[in-house]
This record gives sequence, structure tokens and C-alpha cells, in this order.
Amino acid sequence: MKKLAPAVVLATGLLLAGCAGSTPPAASPTPSRMSVDESCKFLNTDTFVPTGSDKDKAGQISKHYQEVADKVAPEVADPIQKMADVMKQVAGSSTGVQTTDQLNQLRQNMDQIGQHCK
Repeated sequence: MKKLAPAVVLATGLLLAGCAGSTPPAASPTPSRMSVDESCKFLNTDTFVPTGSDKDKAGQISKHYQEVADKVAPEVADPIQKMADVMKQVAGSSTGVQTTDQLNQLRQNMDQIGQHCK
């Protein structure tokens, strides 16, 4: 099993890299959410760093992803919400360490974010 910290760095790096140089949104956002462009810029400047044990970090990441999903454009929020759900499962595990399947799920969702934040 892989440690959580490298996975967080990977997740953050992929979120940031995937959102560099975004394009304007194709549709107008809902009033309470950011546009796709604003969402990508926000993700590109997000500096959240979890602390504590692996379980603590997973719980903090899950909560952070949930908060982000509630703010950003729906196109970006859906994969982030799925990432929050995965991290909630990780936090609920006995070790707080991501499985290979969970890492793959996170990568797939990061790829979806990258499709909107090019």
C-alpha cells in the first residue's frame, strides 16, 4: 500500500497541472458557484496542506474536497465530490492509507477535472 502523503502531493499536483491555462466556460454558471474558469484558477492557487496521522490527513482532505466541490462549477464539482467520497472511505479505514483502487479512482477524477481545466 502507498502512503497518503505522496498521494496528496500527486492529487494536488494533478489538480494544479490539469487546471493551468483554462478556457472560458461554455455555459453560464449557477449564481452560487464559480464559473469553470474561476474554478480552475481557484484550484490552481489552492494551498491546503493536511496535518496529523494518515487517518487525520485523509479526513481533512475529504472535508476540504467537499468544501471545494460546494464552491466550484458543476463540471468540476462532480469529480471533486467523488474524490471527497473516496477520501472519506480512506479516512474510515483502519490505516488511513489509500488502496491501489482508490488511487486509481482519484486519478480518473483528476483526469476529468483536467478535461475542463486545460
